[in-house]
Amino acid sequence: MALRAPSLVLLAGLLATPALVGCGDDASTDPEPTPETPHAVESAGPHPVGRHTFGVDDASRSRILRVELWYPAAESSRALAEAGHPLEDFATTGGEQEQLAALIAKAPDPGTTRIFHAASGALPASGDRFPLVAFSHCYNCTRYSIATVAERLASHGIAVVAPDHAGGTLLDDLAGNAAPLDADFLAVRAADIRYTLDRLLDAAPAELPVELQGRFDPDRVGVFGHSFGGITTGVVLAQDPRPRGGVAIAVPIDNPLLPGVSMSDIQKPLFFMVATEDNSITEIGNDFIRQNFQAAQKPAWKAEIKDAGHWSFTDICGIVESFDAGCSADVRQTDGEPFTYLDITQARAITAAYTSAFFLALLNDDEGARAYLGKGHPAAIVEMDVRE
Repeated sequence: MALRAPSLVLLAGLLATPALVGCGDDASTDPEPTPETPHAVESAGPHPVGRHTFGVDDASRSRILRVELWYPAAESSRALAEAGHPLEDFATTGGEQEQLAALIAKAPDPGTTRIFHAASGALPASGDRFPLVAFSHCYNCTRYSIATVAERLASHGIAVVAPDHAGGTLLDDLAGNAAPLDADFLAVRAADIRYTLDRLLDAAPAELPVELQGRFDPDRVGVFGHSFGGITTGVVLAQDPRPRGGVAIAVPIDNPLLPGVSMSDIQKPLFFMVATEDNSITEIGNDFIRQNFQAAQKPAWKAEIKDAGHWSFTDICGIVESFDAGCSADVRQTDGEPFTYLDITQARAITAAYTSAFFLALLNDDEGARAYLGKGHPAAIVEMDVRE
């Protein structure tokens, strides 16, 4: 569990304390440890963030997908981005906006994020083409489930594209039209990600404003996902040569409960995030993640986040009752004791920092970001394991 290494360090420190070993009452003269200097990934990067909502039509599969794109924006959009926009602005119809507003009014705060910081329709930043990372959302979730992470990536120069997996979104579930959680829909979701990448990496995709056409680098592509989206990530990594690596959040990619991909099929770097109090996949699921990490091709990273729940990583924790685990008091899945989850603002910040560090290292060869991946930040909450 996440406390093992910190507990040993604490025990060693206590045993070495003079008052405990009979060496007198004098206060220790040892200097206080120097606070760690924050890394750039722990805060927004140099770019304001732009946002564009559009649709793609995969006629070969009769699939129409709503898509969100976050990207590094021109400096002229900074004031609009910093002013922020409400969660309801992700809705594309008045009825959907009203439905979201009703859910948000009942959701915990903090828990469901109310305000985001991206400027809709902003001009992109000038310069080279952007690395591009695709995001796959959880089962019956939304394309903006982890918008905070997307904004952090875009602020550091990495564009993020996320489709709604039609038939498997929150609104589909509320309407009683949700697709099954099975291998067939997993294959559909993976194809959604591949087709979305096809369109953005096209030289002149008609779905995008001319200013965004051709602005994404086909040689610097990644993919990440939360829960069912993490398994989708694994399928895409195994089948599509374009993504160079990926992040799987709160899910084992290779598991017997939802077969679809084997770790041996993925010959690319991976980063796994474990919520130690994940009562959705339970300790059985977390143990599968640990096994996936051990089976992954090197390099591979695993972050175990103390007291995090399944929805701690997201911006929609608590928006419906089934998404409460991560922003409320609960019972530990590990020992059945009552507890309160890790502060969700901190949980999201940790997720944004590590996801940004991984893709900056992978796609931009950023050595400082790569070094960040080797330690827990903060060490009392994040236990890191690295295979290189």
